[in-house]
Amino acid sequence: MISKTIQDALNEQVRIEAESSQVYLAMASWAEIQPGINNITSFFYRHSDEERMHMLKLIHFINDRGGFAVIPALKQPALTFPSIKHAFDSLLKHEIFVSESINKIVDISLSEKDYATHNFLQWYVAEQIEEEALARTLNDKLELIGDDKGGLYLFDKDILTVTVGGA
Repeated sequence: MISKTIQDALNEQVRIEAESSQVYLAMASWAEIQPGINNITSFFYRHSDEERMHMLKLIHFINDRGGFAVIPALKQPALTFPSIKHAFDSLLKHEIFVSESINKIVDISLSEKDYATHNFLQWYVAEQIEEEALARTLNDKLELIGDDKGGLYLFDKDILTVTVGGA
């Protein structure tokens, strides 16, 4: 049985993962109406799906441990972006925020000596290392491209080879 403190922290992470899915879904919808970036659009849709799987994994864990996973109300994410670069910069900032949140729960699990939750969260810790590295790499590439439309074309083509972390 998990403590109320752990349950509340994990439920907060459920909300964060659900909002992450919505953030990336909004990015995908915006990207879909931009000309010539179909693969970037697909990347954002895949990323949204992955975040939903992260949320479901948490829900199952909470319920399997005798807690109650609460399905949260979500706030409206940003719907438009000034540029592709801005969208990917937002992605990086969001992933850093998610990592910080997971680290707080790891700290709580250790302070409560809840080693099952600590063990479970190690998957999320590793996942966030991958997510942040991916976001940094994509942002670095966009920085190199600058305003070069040919570079954006190649970035869109290249993003097909990018794998989103394991869901």
